[in-house]
Formats: sequence, C-alpha cells, structure tokens
Amino acid sequence: MTFKTTKTQNSHFDSINWDDLRFGVYFSDHMFVANYKNGKWDDGEIMPFSNIEISPAMCTLHYAQACFEGLKAFRSEKGGANLFRPEKNAARLNFSSERLCIPQIDVNFQVEAMKELVKFDNKFIPQKHGQSLYIRPFVFGSSNFLGVQASQEYKYIIITSPVASYYAGGLAPVKILVTDEYVRAVRGGLGNTKAAANYAASLYGGMQARKMGFSQVLWLDGVNLEFVDEVGAMNIMFVIDNEIITPSLDQGSILPGITRMSVLELAGDLGIKATERKISLKEVIDAHKSGHLTECFGTGTAAVISPVGQLTYKGEDMIINNNQIGPVAQKLYDTITGIQYGKLEDKKGWTLNFNF
Repeated sequence: MTFKTTKTQNSHFDSINWDDLRFGVYFSDHMFVANYKNGKWDDGEIMPFSNIEISPAMCTLHYAQACFEGLKAFRSEKGGANLFRPEKNAARLNFSSERLCIPQIDVNFQVEAMKELVKFDNKFIPQKHGQSLYIRPFVFGSSNFLGVQASQEYKYIIITSPVASYYAGGLAPVKILVTDEYVRAVRGGLGNTKAAANYAASLYGGMQARKMGFSQVLWLDGVNLEFVDEVGAMNIMFVIDNEIITPSLDQGSILPGITRMSVLELAGDLGIKATERKISLKEVIDAHKSGHLTECFGTGTAAVISPVGQLTYKGEDMIINNNQIGPVAQKLYDTITGIQYGKLEDKKGWTLNFNF
C-alpha cells in the first residue's frame, strides 16, 4: 500500500533531549491524515507534523465524539523495527468507534499507515532498551454544528512520539489509591472503549490522588463500589496463592487491554495459572492480611508491566512484596519486552517486523 508523502523542511530531531525523553513530550516530524467525507475514507497521506485548523463549532469540541489507540514501535535487535500486535489495536479502535457512531476504518489500512509512518520517521525510534516510538492513532468527528448528533465528517490521524518509561521510576513499584468517592465507568457506558470521554472522567480522581502522593487511582465498579475495575492508565492483576487474578471483561466497564491479553496468553506458557473473574476489594484486603497476596501489577502499552508496591484504602496502607517487584511481574516484563525488542523468539507471531 502506497501513500502520498510530503517531507518536512524543518526537522526538529536535534531539538529533542534524548537523555531525558520522558513520555509524550516530544513528537516526530510527520503525521498520517485521512479524511472521511461523503460516506467514505480517502486514501490518506503522510505530511509534516503541524497544527490543524478547526472551527469553534467543530462538534467534537462540544460532544466528545473521539477515540484513540496507543502502541509502540521498537528498534529490533534483529534489525529494522517491530510493531507489537498492531492489528489488535486497529480492531479495538473500530470497536471504540462503533460505540461512538464513527465509521469503521479497514484494519489493514490502519496497520499499513502506522508502518509507513514509522518507516518515514524511523530515525525517531530511540536506540536504548526500555525506550520506544509511541504511536498514537486517533479519530474524531470534524463537522461543524451544534446539536447532539453524530458527525458526517471525520479525521483519522496518527502521530508518533519517542518515549522513555511512562512512570519516571521505570519498573519501581508505584503507589495506588483505591477510591470509593468517584467512579470511572459503569456497565453499558464507555469504560470498555478508548473513548476520549472515558479518560476525561478519570482526570479529577487522578488529580486528587496525585495531590496525596499517589501515581494512579484504582477504580471500583460504578454500581456497588465493591468489585475491582481497573487503574486509570492500565489493567490490574493480583497474584494470590501463586495464581494471577484479573477482573473479567464481563463486567462491561473494563478496557480489553492488548498487554492484558498478552499476559493471559503467555501465563500458561510460563507455567503460571491465570484467571479472569470478578474480584472484590474485600478479597484483596483479606488476601493481603493473610499473606496470600504476594504481588500486584498493572498492564498496559505505556508501562508494559508496572508493579504496585502499595495500595491505600480509607487511610490504610497495604504494602505488597515489601514494595519490590515480584518474580511473576519481572518474568512477564522480561518476556514481553524480549519479544518486542527482538531479543526473544516470537513464537506466537505477535510482532510485525519491517526494515527501513
């Protein structure tokens, strides 16, 4: 698949502080843009990264008809670059889009667009292990009107960003606040999509948690505030009696994470029992008190595996594994990143490798 390309005349490659990348601060030179009009998507093109002009009446500013994805390109030890399960992200974007009345985008078209954009800006893929080129596809209604209805026109854009770890501490365990004051999502809502509004709903609770010294919020179900849901930027997993337990997607308010899926598929290969089911906060607290809760970690594209060293609920701290990363989390992190960077054999065919 060939796309029209326009090369930038003003690269900002040299303005990037490669010794302090952080996450989502710097952006590559180009972006991919496709437009939906008159009932169909155009062919799309790669163009210089730049601001886009919008009307104050653009519907998405008012009614949040937007969703996004997140995945990464890794500099492979075997040469070229690896994308990790990009077709899953493309399919999930369509799942989110359907919920928001946004037209579907062919999965192969999405994957090719991501691949060609990464190839075009391949010099922005960081060299260091633990760093990568973050890929952010997103789609939004672009018609100009007031009134609650779906847009007739849309933009699909992909931008990329060279990044380090999502959390400044890397693999250092994070502190999570369990809240029963706010909820993120409910069954039948947008919790199982990557709708922009889903994340807007988590901002206030997350801000309050950070003021108290926590990295994230662990959300409970939005009806009874009884069952564990997910963390703001990642799915959550517990190791209880040597078994990984993670909340089931049947709750209807949990994002079907690609890393979550990968962990569950890998666990059996690594000899680790893994179960998806409802798990109450009370069960987690009781398991901690009895010493049966040995690990807790988050899973997600941004952090891959993020060990949780402390959960705090109603002022009571639960210190997990002496605030250290546990063997299960470490093994999963090493295995997934080993596949992503081409250090380990990809026996499952998860990576899309290509040369520049």
